[in-house]
Amino acid sequence: MSDPVFFSAAVGLTLAEIAAAAGAPLPNGADPERRLTGAAPLESAGPNHLAYMDNARYGDALATTRAGACLISPRFAARCPDGTVSLVSRDPYRGYAALLGRLHPDALRPGSQFAARGIAPGAHVHPEARLEEGVTVDPGAVIGPAAEIGAGTVIGPNAVVGPGVRIGRDCAIGAGTTLSHALLGNRVILHPGARLGQDGFGFAMGATHLKVPQVGRVIVQDDVEIGANTTIDRGASRDTVIGEGTKIDNLVQIAHNVVIGRHCVIVSGVGISGSTTLEDYVVLGGQVGVVGHLRIGRGSQIAGSSNVNRDVPPGSRWGGTPAKPVRAWFRELTTLARLAERSAKAPGDEEA
Repeated sequence: MSDPVFFSAAVGLTLAEIAAAAGAPLPNGADPERRLTGAAPLESAGPNHLAYMDNARYGDALATTRAGACLISPRFAARCPDGTVSLVSRDPYRGYAALLGRLHPDALRPGSQFAARGIAPGAHVHPEARLEEGVTVDPGAVIGPAAEIGAGTVIGPNAVVGPGVRIGRDCAIGAGTTLSHALLGNRVILHPGARLGQDGFGFAMGATHLKVPQVGRVIVQDDVEIGANTTIDRGASRDTVIGEGTKIDNLVQIAHNVVIGRHCVIVSGVGISGSTTLEDYVVLGGQVGVVGHLRIGRGSQIAGSSNVNRDVPPGSRWGGTPAKPVRAWFRELTTLARLAERSAKAPGDEEA
């Protein structure tokens, strides 16, 4: 449940507005002008709250909820209690997410609820930097020479925007982030501590290791979100590119020359080695490792903790170490489990 200390009070929405936004029909007898002022989980929601339900595990919570309205999958609609308006939706979670953003718009970008437009005392903006009207620069932030920042963008406290960096409009650059050799599109979100544009790890190996100059950039396209303490190295010989709409979790390492397509999802702890390409709509589960110079095909999904050491065809679902098609991986796991069970039952075998 939202805390007014951290999030401004919800603006409130009528049932008619909620139903229209979610694409859910309003049941007969429901008051379309009834206003809900917040959102909460089923178990803690009250009469003025919106909740959602799309998982059988929460059947007991649904039965006892006091929520004013509930976005709910068709298969659970009949179990919605009296007193809670049932808003049947094919995708309750997505509808809930969209409505939560309308109820609490400040939660969509880091620091936006505290931002005061303009350059704060204690910020340093180089006289050769160019900022459009409506840019916010928080205390301690540093904007380098020839940097360009678009209208509506918020630069968080102690962030560093290096020389020549370009940031589009309506972006949110979190506290303590650093950017160099980078070009960002519009509506990009960087969470606190993200590092973009530093040297890639490139050395010509020998008796002494000769540093390879990293002369590329980081290109981040529109509507990308990058998690806290994620690092994205600039390219060595070509640009490192993060495609439109891609979402990257915390603590991800993306090496030099990596190209990530549009609308990919990369979960926490992933490491992607240099010069690898992810095509559009790829999903990497948590702690996946990808070796260098590979291509992961469009729409492929890699299970968490897997290691990818060869190209992945489009539309594949792989897992394991080394990663392989999930059916082959599951067969391996099943065979190993049976062998271990037989070994444990062998004559003379005793538990330690």
